[in-house]
Amino acid sequence: MRLVSAKPFLESRLMLFVVDFDGTLSVRDTVDAMLEKFADPSWEDIEQEWLDGKITAVQCMQKQLHMVKADHVTLEGFFRSIQLDASFLPFYKHVKEFSKVAIVSDGLDHAIHVAMKNADFPELPIYANKLHYVPDGVDMSWPHKNPDCKGGNGVCKCAVANNLSNGEKPVVLIGDGKSDACLAKSADIVFAKGSLIKYCEANNIPHIKFQTFADVLAKVKSWPKTGCHTLTSLTA
Repeated sequence: MRLVSAKPFLESRLMLFVVDFDGTLSVRDTVDAMLEKFADPSWEDIEQEWLDGKITAVQCMQKQLHMVKADHVTLEGFFRSIQLDASFLPFYKHVKEFSKVAIVSDGLDHAIHVAMKNADFPELPIYANKLHYVPDGVDMSWPHKNPDCKGGNGVCKCAVANNLSNGEKPVVLIGDGKSDACLAKSADIVFAKGSLIKYCEANNIPHIKFQTFADVLAKVKSWPKTGCHTLTSLTA
């Protein structure tokens, strides 16, 4: 069990917060909302194939995005309408003093950039699938894909987190769903909501339940700032 000195742990930027976007920083899943609005209802059948493990996340998104029928102007307006969790702002103001924060999402980079800029959120490093506008709709590429990713995700959150932490910094995951499952196994601390809670419970992964970043902030503020503590004690 790893021991950490809480003072440098909390005050020397030795912690990495990996923050999911869809359904975590955003109030609801951005891709699902886009598909509901601009795609044929059969996108849900494809979603179920992914949930059942019949296709990978990459295959699922590729098929679904090709079903989107909307022009670029309409989609830009939709991305600007994405509602974000406003309590992220005080959370970030607090943790930026002793940590690095990155948005790591298996969603769409451009949607995240537009939504955060429109909401006057701080500029943060974003690791997500790359959205491309094409004449008849949208397409995507996967700059953060890992062929060894067990989840078959477009963004391998484990690889991104390992790279950002240099394999040394404690990693704190804040997420809500299937794309967070792999990292939940290796992260030092997990904040979970939605289906990630069930996954953690089924796999005996210690986690902290939350609904908004106000809950996360309250927990982080409760962590001791002096003495030595185990990482698992910070989840209690």
